[in-house]
Amino acid sequence: MKTILITGCSSGYGLETAKYFQENGWKVVATMRTPSAAPFATSNPPTILPLDVTDSDSIALALERAGPIDVLVNNAGIGLFGALEHSPMRRIADVYATNTLGTIAMTQAVIPQMRDRGAGTIVNVTSSATLASFPYAAAYTGSKTAIQGFTSALAHELEPLGIAVKLVEPGYGPTTAFTANTDVRMEDVLPEPYASHAAPILAGMAAPALFTTERDVAEAVWAAVHDRSGRPHFPAGADALALVA
Repeated sequence: MKTILITGCSSGYGLETAKYFQENGWKVVATMRTPSAAPFATSNPPTILPLDVTDSDSIALALERAGPIDVLVNNAGIGLFGALEHSPMRRIADVYATNTLGTIAMTQAVIPQMRDRGAGTIVNVTSSATLASFPYAAAYTGSKTAIQGFTSALAHELEPLGIAVKLVEPGYGPTTAFTANTDVRMEDVLPEPYASHAAPILAGMAAPALFTTERDVAEAVWAAVHDRSGRPHFPAGADALALVA
């Protein structure tokens, strides 16, 4: 039985991906900052470990407790929506610490064991914001675009060692907690004159014609993990797929 470690499993894409892989016979190590089996609502939850991807000691302990893993999915992330002018730098720093540096740190930490075995897969979950930019997400988009470049370069570096590195690019998920894990109020980061311009954008986000579900992302991660063609990109969700059509 193969083992997959997924970061950011308390809700959303990470939670659904953990469930999907477990349902399909994988050993799942689901990690989150505050571990809880409650989100899985099952009598047979996966292995659940505490992990803060911004803390090197936390990373080392989680990997030690997880044991050998075949696949790492870097899914942990936080969102930020609002005008850059009014976005607190402390919040922007948090976004990059988790979305960018956290992904790099986790990847760096698992490479030795995969190199020793001559096999492994790393899947980095970014965003369709890297495929087509949109306003009021400049800092967030930057944090994910950095991982696009990081992943593309690293794939060439690790391919001779038998390690595959893939990208999953979800679209907009209205049922996820994209900006819920923040203490920044929308009215504080979208005052006038930005508010008037942002109003129709927010209205569109409230009722999108195309969007991404948690299952879309789980299935894209599954496809990325099982791909043997060398395909690097896996857009997830109807809206993301429309951008690359």
